[in-house]
Amino acid sequence: MSFPSELFKDAVLYDVQDGIAVITMNQPKTMNTFSGELSVGVTVALDIASEDPTVRVVVLTGTGKAFSAGGSLTGGAGKSASDGFRAPKGSKIPATVNAAIRNLRIGMKSSEVLRFMDKPTIAAVNGACAGAGFSWACACDLRFAAESAVFRTAFASAGLSGDYGGTWTLPRIVGPAKARELYLLNKKIRAEEAKSIGLVSDVFPDSDFVGRVLQEARIMSEAPPLALKRIKQNLNDADRVLSFSEALDSEAERHARSGYHPDAAEAGKAFVEKRAGNYKGSGKREPWE
Repeated sequence: MSFPSELFKDAVLYDVQDGIAVITMNQPKTMNTFSGELSVGVTVALDIASEDPTVRVVVLTGTGKAFSAGGSLTGGAGKSASDGFRAPKGSKIPATVNAAIRNLRIGMKSSEVLRFMDKPTIAAVNGACAGAGFSWACACDLRFAAESAVFRTAFASAGLSGDYGGTWTLPRIVGPAKARELYLLNKKIRAEEAKSIGLVSDVFPDSDFVGRVLQEARIMSEAPPLALKRIKQNLNDADRVLSFSEALDSEAERHARSGYHPDAAEAGKAFVEKRAGNYKGSGKREPWE
């Protein structure tokens, strides 16, 4: 399934190589803020990657000096970063708070896809990362930063409380105390500090940033896909209100089913023979399965 970048005025680019889908936010002049084309384009790209059986890892990144600065504040007097979810000026549909809530919640589905799709997701933070862009990064399984990357929650300075799931994911990444500090004090942190608090896994030089991230992605793309799928399911279950016994039940079922899959035997052989594995995964599935 091809990605129709022209429908989104090339605000989002999509490429798949060697089982790795790279989704690139491509509005550098506006620091990849959330235009209609960009936010919808990323959502469509995520849906395509999620259902494509040839994709094993998904990388989200940006062009220019920003990963994404979140909602735009440059709309003029009286405008806010949340205006994209209100009824447009001149619309015959009355602008209501309930409609804004509904529209925003639909847009925020993209964060759920990043977190819950069966494939590992990586935020390759190439520059400024703020607001809803910060929340998207936090929704990914892993984050890597370029040396020039800067992080900021940014919602307080925009008079907003936060969207796209950041207030839920960030405490689970850096701990509740640090998450409150970053949201309430609206502190700007640079890449090395982000690494020191566990927000990102590693920091790479700007000159070779994408290549280094793809090396990390390749480690997962060459692993047994069914095992990674079930590992991610176990980790996501841990965020739900499950007892330890219930978590053990789920682990036991997924682990045993993985062990019976041919990929498990292939993984053992590949390890002993010191070669890359030839994995089948769960095979092609229809979208409704």
